[in-house]
Amino acid sequence: MKRFPVIGVLCVSAVFGLSACSDDSSSPAEEATKASANACTDLNALKADNAKLKALDPAVATKDQVKDAYNAVQNDWDGVKENLSKLKQAEQDAVKAAAENLKKGYEGLPGDTTGKDALTQLQPQIQQLDQATAAASTGLKC
Repeated sequence: MKRFPVIGVLCVSAVFGLSACSDDSSSPAEEATKASANACTDLNALKADNAKLKALDPAVATKDQVKDAYNAVQNDWDGVKENLSKLKQAEQDAVKAAAENLKKGYEGLPGDTTGKDALTQLQPQIQQLDQATAAASTGLKC
């Protein structure tokens, strides 16, 4: 039962964090971060429920206790699968958006732009792509 307070706190934090945003739409990078956090939450719940299942004493555990613990693990696994697929898609979207932003920035440069000026102007897009590719290649850090 310890996971319920932890999950409750995480959910409340997420609600307050999301409600603090003035814009209802989120960037692909924000979606990837959200999916990563959700996947970590579900993985932690899966670990906790699997530990509860493992900790059941075979000498006194009832079939219903085993069934309830098993169902909790399966429900957690369903959440993990869903959030991992969302995470992969969100990471792909973040990399794609960052690469497209760099392309737009480059194509929008005037023809007489020097190399120095081009790099200066493209620095935000270069940084965004660097961060998106790093996040996509690093994986979960729970």
